[in-house]
Amino acid sequence: MMRQLARGWKNWNQPSLMRRLLVAQMAVVALLWTSAVGLLLYDSYKDPGLLRFTSIFKAAISIAQKLEDQPERQREALEAFDAALIEALSDGDETNEALAVMQVWQHGKLIYNSRAGVPVLLNSVPDRNETVVAGGREWRARTMASPIADTRVVLAEPSVWRLAVTVLSRGYYLLPLVISLPFLVFPAWLSVRLALRPWRQVSRETAERGPDDLTPLSYTPPHKELKPMVQSINSLLLRVRDSTTRERSLIADAAHELRTPLAAMRVNVEALKEQSSDEGQRELMANLLRSNDRAARLVGQLLQLMRSDAVATNALPVMLSLDGLVQDRLAMIEGLARARGVELELVCDDAVPVLGERESLVSMIDNLIDNAIKYSPCGATVTVHVAREGARALLTVADTGPGIPPALRERVFDRFFRNPDQTQSGSGLGLAIVKSVVDRHGGEAVLGEAPGGGLLATVRLPLAQADVPQPLLVGA
Repeated sequence: MMRQLARGWKNWNQPSLMRRLLVAQMAVVALLWTSAVGLLLYDSYKDPGLLRFTSIFKAAISIAQKLEDQPERQREALEAFDAALIEALSDGDETNEALAVMQVWQHGKLIYNSRAGVPVLLNSVPDRNETVVAGGREWRARTMASPIADTRVVLAEPSVWRLAVTVLSRGYYLLPLVISLPFLVFPAWLSVRLALRPWRQVSRETAERGPDDLTPLSYTPPHKELKPMVQSINSLLLRVRDSTTRERSLIADAAHELRTPLAAMRVNVEALKEQSSDEGQRELMANLLRSNDRAARLVGQLLQLMRSDAVATNALPVMLSLDGLVQDRLAMIEGLARARGVELELVCDDAVPVLGERESLVSMIDNLIDNAIKYSPCGATVTVHVAREGARALLTVADTGPGIPPALRERVFDRFFRNPDQTQSGSGLGLAIVKSVVDRHGGEAVLGEAPGGGLLATVRLPLAQADVPQPLLVGA
């Protein structure tokens, strides 16, 4: 449970453009809602409400003046007028504390107070809306006096009641927003997700690319926000491809040029060794020849790797017999195995046709068998097995050498990487060549432990279909 919570928190805590856009949308909605509430509060404070109707004041003054000589009828008329006024401007649910107050003065005497508990409310400036504090509360009050008689009418509203009236009268502006706010998260998420579809398409195409595919992205979005980024990616891919091509050409040219001086050096050293009778000098020349062999092997592997990488992707493959190729290469390498005291064994179950490029497949086979011979002890047997495995061709090479630790079996496919505990000399390019060839042919290469100890190299390639119109080439 704690692990799931930790994983959930890690996923939530990871920066996300989707979440950023969603939060931005919700922030905009919250800002709009806050602004609307602020405007509502401002409106409740500035809008005089009941106080803005001058006709109400005039009607109350008229009632008080015309019934001045009949106090009882005057009071009844003012009560009826006040009740009608409150009923017209409210929903009838207000408590006594939230009702407006009307006070009528005549000849300096308070003749009517709609609420007995409310103290006297007087404005400092007649006929102007003011905030008056009375009885520990704030009131919005206005006083109007009769121009022909000593009669004044005071109307006052509690500030809280004014806000409630404003919310009720203007609530239809805010009600849809308040109701829909919790339900806006999913539409906002959906809109952001739909808007980011072109971005995901670019990301998907980029993720599907292999390390050797440096061609420009095929998807060109028309959106002005995304188009510059795709153009920058394509420009970067072109620059990397040009740089990689120049690097490969330089390595291939350098390796090719090194072959001649290395061969000349070997010939001269061998001649000097034959002419010298000093055992010390002959030993030094033997060491020099061994170093020359390692350098020549490295140069040859570099050329193989460059040729493997430089094969045109649009070149048409030909149908080849994998078992025939393996037989031919074993015949060529048999002398090397005999010199090292290693026996080669081939097991072929059936004809195994594959589609591919001959030179690169030969390079793959040579490197697998060379490695097995190199690391096998004297008197050991290297077993090569070619068979069909469903719709794939299977090639395995098993030796009885020291093998490769499981933690390093993926890394040894990297160029120039070697097992740090390995005592045999090498360049670290053999398995990199194998991996490059297998990847380009749509197969897979894995390393494991052989049944009798040692290393088991397994290569699987797509099996050629019989109806492919290509000649069947058996090792030629």
